[in-house]
Amino acid sequence: MREEGVLPGVLYGEGIKDALSLEVSENDFAQIFKEAGTSSLISLEIDGKKYEVLIYDSKKDSLTEKISHIDFFKPSTKKEITAPVILEFLGEAPAVKDFAGNLIKEIQKVIVKGLAHKLPKSIKVGLEKLKNFEDRIFISDLEAPEGVKILQEENEIVALVVPPKEEKEEAPKAEEAKEGAEAKEGEEKKEN
Repeated sequence: MREEGVLPGVLYGEGIKDALSLEVSENDFAQIFKEAGTSSLISLEIDGKKYEVLIYDSKKDSLTEKISHIDFFKPSTKKEITAPVILEFLGEAPAVKDFAGNLIKEIQKVIVKGLAHKLPKSIKVGLEKLKNFEDRIFISDLEAPEGVKILQEENEIVALVVPPKEEKEEAPKAEEAKEGAEAKEGEEKKEN
């Protein structure tokens, strides 16, 4: 199946008694996954019936890094669920631009809780707050949509800027060692 561009998958969740085995076009899935991610509802049609589902999990082949299996989950319309949401970093941190600092993204995604239809594809993180090396962006600085709660500790650091690493002056030391070896060689030749 995979050689023909078809991925195996499974659908389970609310109102589905037995998990349904599926075959999904690899190209179609790649495009939809790029647009929806793991936290946006997508419409999945099976035998003429539509399901509002999340791409709950996808497994990759360890050698090829290609997706090898997909889990689709049909969530409840009335119960909150938890899901990972990626962070989308926007702009440039002034401390990077003005002081040649290095941006450190401590967290790439957060776990949120809410009704499935309210979950965002991503949460935006504006980097303009990072004006100097002491500034930090914390979980508490993130804005989730109404009805969605970020479940991580509010004081957890999301991003910061650190000073650039100083380059060690190893080249002059190596040059000095070379000159010292040449001088010693010259002295040995004089003695012989």
